[in-house]
Amino acid sequence: MRAMLLAAGRGERMRPLTDSTAKPLLEAGGHALIDYHLHALRAAGVGEVVVNLSWQGERIRSHVGSGARYGLAIAYSDEGPVALEAGGGIHRALPQLGPGAFMVVNGDIWTDYPLASLRLPEGSLAQLVLVANPPQHPAGDFALDPAGRVVPAGPRLTYAGLAAFHPDLFQGCEAGRFPLKPLLDRALAGRRLTGEAWRGRWFDVGTPARLAALDGALRAGEFSHPALATASRGGVTAPR
Repeated sequence: MRAMLLAAGRGERMRPLTDSTAKPLLEAGGHALIDYHLHALRAAGVGEVVVNLSWQGERIRSHVGSGARYGLAIAYSDEGPVALEAGGGIHRALPQLGPGAFMVVNGDIWTDYPLASLRLPEGSLAQLVLVANPPQHPAGDFALDPAGRVVPAGPRLTYAGLAAFHPDLFQGCEAGRFPLKPLLDRALAGRRLTGEAWRGRWFDVGTPARLAALDGALRAGEFSHPALATASRGGVTAPR
């Protein structure tokens, strides 16, 4: 399975940190956020990753390069000076992602979720990873039934920024800037949206305060990222 890493956003809530640095290059625990994701994708058996670019895109390209240091082949989808939002960005990259299902990882989260377990069930257009609602998003996004189908009613969970998508989710879309949520709602209405609840560690690193909290916990050794630890033992050094 190929993967896409969403890295094009401006990071308005992260200002002033993102005035001169792309949000995925902000560090927590001594490593850029993007490094955690790329090592996790490699540990999950992914070989090819598309990274979308806009704000400070050349800095991301310089940091990540060809992907060889991660054991990956990385291609880029350059969206120009204005990011296309998640829906438009993924739609633009579809030719690079191929005809089959692919993973999508938001660049502004941190999690120890095992990406190797993320698969698209037969007949589903999207498999979402959902987490308990954080304080900054108490209403949540989607409800989940015991069989793993996303349903319109019930206790809501928050979309974690981790998913497996089928290209048909974007059927009928036109090139341009648009959000992902309406496409997920359409799949839900057609009973083709599935998901799972993740009870492990997950952080929406959306503000300087939340980034500082994650950085402090990692530096204090309260927990670590298993994929990055494995890469370090194998002699792979995360870029700085």
